Amino acid sequence: IDSHLVPIATPMPLTDAALKNAKATDKPLKLFDGGGLFLLVTPSGGKWWRLKYRFGGKEKLLSLGTYPDVPLAGHKDKKTGAWIEGAREKRDHARKLIKQEIDPSVVRKTEKTAVRTANSNTFEAVAREWLALPVHRWAQSTADTKRIRLETHAFPFIGDKAMAELTKGDLEKILCKIHDKGFEEVARRVRQLIEQIFNHACRDGGPIDRNPAANLKGILPAPSPSHHAAVTEPKAVGALMRAIRGYSGEPVTKAALCLAPLVFVRPGELRAAEWSEIDLDGATWRIPAARMKMDRGHIVPLSHQAVAILREIQKETGKGKLVFPSIRSRSRPMSENTVNAALRRLGYTNAEMTGHGFRSMASTLLNEQGWHHDAIERQLAHAERNEVRAAYNRAEHLPERKRMMQAWADYLDGLSAGADVVPLKGRAKSY
Repeated sequence: IDSHLVPIATPMPLTDAALKNAKATDKPLKLFDGGGLFLLVTPSGGKWWRLKYRFGGKEKLLSLGTYPDVPLAGHKDKKTGAWIEGAREKRDHARKLIKQEIDPSVVRKTEKTAVRTANSNTFEAVAREWLALPVHRWAQSTADTKRIRLETHAFPFIGDKAMAELTKGDLEKILCKIHDKGFEEVARRVRQLIEQIFNHACRDGGPIDRNPAANLKGILPAPSPSHHAAVTEPKAVGALMRAIRGYSGEPVTKAALCLAPLVFVRPGELRAAEWSEIDLDGATWRIPAARMKMDRGHIVPLSHQAVAILREIQKETGKGKLVFPSIRSRSRPMSENTVNAALRRLGYTNAEMTGHGFRSMASTLLNEQGWHHDAIERQLAHAERNEVRAAYNRAEHLPERKRMMQAWADYLDGLSAGADVVPLKGRAKSY
């Protein structure tokens, strides 16, 4: 017997039959096999393999797993053909380490630490850590979209792989797979997310010191220019407004459809509107930052026409939280496709007009009419791309925007009535 091991007198080695038939008692029961190996049967019925040994002059115990997950002796699995290591092989491996003056308990702790480190440095673990960083000031909807893109298009393929092991080829493969399915924009967005996650992982103290995502921009074909379909020719706008006002579908859908061109917010902001955000007497709609794409609160001055639409639909939905609830559930907003479906019903194809197209329609015509560019952009809730300009452009332009929104509603009324409305450059007042 090895001098490091505790000599244990054993009348006979254990057998599988003895292990299977071992019953729990009111006290822990030890069944010895030899060389310090024994099975501990707990009062609750658990069966644990233990190795008793001495190292550095101290008596120690090493856990070798549970029975029957760890059998007495190793064997090949009949279904998979994989080798299953038994308790005796684990014991013998530990004895070899002890002979080399290596404590198997220390080796076990080192292995566990390595596993934990590897698991914490997988792409999914690092990506979720990055998503949760407080430095991000995304709206909740934006954060959810990024998370879902990763869960759908990245995690199933590279989520469990260590960041340090991923190559540029691995990343190219999943991006090309997305692109080849026809999801060009999704592939571009996923590429941006992967680049940002690897940049985060490469920063000081990060789990990797090389960035395989550094040069991914060239692997996807250049995106073909695309725009949200919109009606912008004044006479066509008049026809669109008449069609909208003649819509005969659900009252909630019609109200959203009629309000959309008057406020030209993003479709998601419109459909999730809440009554608590709207001051009809003050003719103002204040959308909280949490629901805005740029994570910044937004004020929508309401024209007389917009207030009238809201007062009418308030009779239908005013007792609830949402202005435009779903037909199926009053606690959920209408579907994101509701307005587009209504436009299809009116005869407008996806290539002619979309819910998002009301923003393009307003932007085009208001700029043509000479309204101040900053007022239009602020009303569209666009971020100023020029950082220097943004630092000096903090004004909300509310007086100008109130005049503009009312003039815009009046202009649409005129087009709807068939009047020959000519955009006037001098309508917008300077400030």
